Amino acid sequence: MTEKKTQTMKPATAAQKLGILLEAAPDEFQSSPISRTDLAALDANPPEWLLELRANGPHPKQVVAAKLGVSISGLVRGKVTEPLTTAEILALLQQPPAWLVTERATQFEVREEQIRVKDRDAERVRKTAHIARQAAQNEKAGRGR
Repeated sequence: MTEKKTQTMKPATAAQKLGILLEAAPDEFQSSPISRTDLAALDANPPEWLLELRANGPHPKQVVAAKLGVSISGLVRGKVTEPLTTAEILALLQQPPAWLVTERATQFEVREEQIRVKDRDAERVRKTAHIARQAAQNEKAGRGR
């Protein structure tokens, strides 16, 4: 019987899964593959450096976008290309520039449209299921005569 090989991932993938900026992680994290077991252990019981990065940053663009309530494209349109710290994000939220106000409004509209489409599709499924149940009942009633 062959021994199972431990699955590993690149440090960049592990950093993304942990929601941290790879370049801000310690050298030992950046320089070697991470096993799935090690990743789960880091996530379940984060060391001090991971807690610090998650709390204060610098944060990767997907985290910055989420904290600001905009899309990654919105960050690009706002010319935010560098990682931001939590303090920098809070400063932007406290005194939002015009681009941030616009992008947050756009993101709100996108989410509203996604909800509307999801509700519409759910209603269509409900109606289709209702029609199918009626047809089945009518067919069953027709055979019972």
